[in-house]
Amino acid sequence: MTKSDTGPRTNWLPLVALAIAQFVMVLDQSAMNVSISALVADFDTTVTTIQAVITLYCLVMAMFMLSGGKIGDIIGRRRTFVVGLVIYACGSALTAVAPSVAVLTLGWSVLEGLGAALVLPAMVALIAGNFEGASRKVAYAVIGGVAGAGIAVGPILGGWATTEYSWRIIFAGEVLLVALILVMTPKVADAARTGPAPKLDIVGTVLSAAGLGLVVLGVLQSSTWGWVAPTDESPVTPFGFSLTLFVIGFGVVLLWCFTAWQGRRERGGRDPLVHLALLKVAALRSGLIGLFSQNLILMGVFFTIPLYLQLVIGLDALETGLRMLPVSITMFLASAAGSRLSGRYPVRSIVRAGLATAMVAAVLLLATIDPELDNSSFAWSMAVLGVGMGLIASQLGNVVQSSVDASGRGEAGGLQFTGQQLGSSLGVALLGAIVLSGLTSAFVSNVSSDERISNAVSEQVGVAVGSGIDFVSADQVGAAAQEAGLDDPTSEALVDDYEAAQLQALKAGLLAAAGLAMLSLAFTKDLPHEAPKKGRRADDADAQMPA
Repeated sequence: MTKSDTGPRTNWLPLVALAIAQFVMVLDQSAMNVSISALVADFDTTVTTIQAVITLYCLVMAMFMLSGGKIGDIIGRRRTFVVGLVIYACGSALTAVAPSVAVLTLGWSVLEGLGAALVLPAMVALIAGNFEGASRKVAYAVIGGVAGAGIAVGPILGGWATTEYSWRIIFAGEVLLVALILVMTPKVADAARTGPAPKLDIVGTVLSAAGLGLVVLGVLQSSTWGWVAPTDESPVTPFGFSLTLFVIGFGVVLLWCFTAWQGRRERGGRDPLVHLALLKVAALRSGLIGLFSQNLILMGVFFTIPLYLQLVIGLDALETGLRMLPVSITMFLASAAGSRLSGRYPVRSIVRAGLATAMVAAVLLLATIDPELDNSSFAWSMAVLGVGMGLIASQLGNVVQSSVDASGRGEAGGLQFTGQQLGSSLGVALLGAIVLSGLTSAFVSNVSSDERISNAVSEQVGVAVGSGIDFVSADQVGAAAQEAGLDDPTSEALVDDYEAAQLQALKAGLLAAAGLAMLSLAFTKDLPHEAPKKGRRADDADAQMPA
């Protein structure tokens, strides 16, 4: 057979570079959740502070993802990809040597978040620009598989590095991987742009970023400031209420101003940050809500479960990663199986089955929260959660992309990543706030009803934890009681009450996750609900977007 008979061969080297970039982008979120205790110890800080750092990392991506996609349209997707990688590598290097929480936040949350906001939208466009037809479908499938692999190996890799060496190795390794990608990037062709370069909407960028930031900040601080009734930690108490409601409310007002501004720019013939008409497409809107819900539940659980395994059970980071492995494996397998199921069953049915499975899994996990870990029950519960998340992830990226034509896929991709990262940031903030506020109220209630503790000590505890307490090990509570001069029986009683409060708070967080999964079912009605016709040809829109 001659060369002309075989046709042009596809160069897969660009896909290797883009796949490594996808792996790096998902590694942080999955690897560092098992290192919360190590971060707390290394920086002599609190779980609440690390919760804020993790939340901010996801939030920065959500705040600037739309702008990152637009910058790719302006200066070119490959150049944006390179710039984003350089910023990301600088953030990783700074994080690897961070001497304080402030530097950690700058490197991990801010610089890496900004870099990812440039890389991810550009990566999706570069796949479309480097591959066509069946090759493009393969490329999207590989990217989706690599994202799943990153989620699967992240907890194990993070746990191993943290236990055997240091969590800093993860970030140092990311610098080396980015260097490898940059060496390979000249082989990646730029994605062609149709029409003139758009203008960046600076006002829209500020309004959207500030609005999203304030909403998440309010949720994050709710455990410290209080939701409605203010605590002693609330900086101000407008009209006698907690600052939380006003911060969230102001964020919502800014987001309303953002939508009004986008409409004004469109009517004036100027480029908006995002064409809001896309959100009128029912299937796309439902797909975005589904992606938001999936990441909210998954990342919320991924923040909650390590608290149980490390601070209640006493496992190290590697042991925690091993216990969380079932959810990663079954999520990867269910995602692959879900792609095949979509050829036989309606998308809506598959997504609803995934949400129902996730809800059942959260209830099963809730039942395993005991002073002693039941390894078998816990593993099966985590595996069931992975099945539910995988079924959802297998469908919604394609729903978003196939809901618009080729001209709208860039903005649809930006909305998709924004929804995912907003869900991740709110998941950590919301479920974390529920766990921490539940810990405070349960501990105070347990102490006040404990006959072994005098009224004087009970009142002192109520005053001491009135503004909220941090999630620490029971040993630390016992040590604090001894330092306060309490006798042994009282100290033991306080430890018992705190251990019971820990379990109750963790169960409240998982119950909230189950409730969120059930609530999300109400927003699936606009997903495609017709069974695929037999023999229907799939086009490029059927390619899976990375989850």
